[in-house]
Amino acid sequence: MSTQSTTKSPSDSATLGLGSVLAGSLPSALMTADAPARYTVEAVFTRRPQREEIVELLGDETREILIRSGYPAVELTVSDRRLEIANTTLEELRDGLGTVLADRLAAISDRAHERRDAAALRDEKTAESERERAAAVVALAASVSFATEPPSEERIGQWADDGGHGR
Repeated sequence: MSTQSTTKSPSDSATLGLGSVLAGSLPSALMTADAPARYTVEAVFTRRPQREEIVELLGDETREILIRSGYPAVELTVSDRRLEIANTTLEELRDGLGTVLADRLAAISDRAHERRDAAALRDEKTAESERERAAAVVALAASVSFATEPPSEERIGQWADDGGHGR
């Protein structure tokens, strides 16, 4: 008759976003004549993404949003606390792709919070029902008497109300 509770760390409730670009991961030839036209940019998440957030970020809905927003060649990969944004440029990120990604991450984060909050509410309701049931079992067990006198009719009625078997 034990219950479990899950505690959230403050970082779990923060909206998932991107903090900064890892400049050290950029091609060394940027802003030269030999610079690649498109490349991979690594950006650091503001917190460690949850598994469900990663799945959604890499899913079909994100792909559709990127295509509709004019970024059909962009590909996303998650590596630990980094988002690898392939087939893009810093200019493209600055001029709109960064906002598209930020909006998508916020939407994903909001949905994840809603799912976790709903699960926590269900868990709390289940725990409360379990506490009530356990209290009823304890009360019923306490009503058991091993006295030599037979129980009164009033007592038998209480047992029946408590889910007991009466006589």
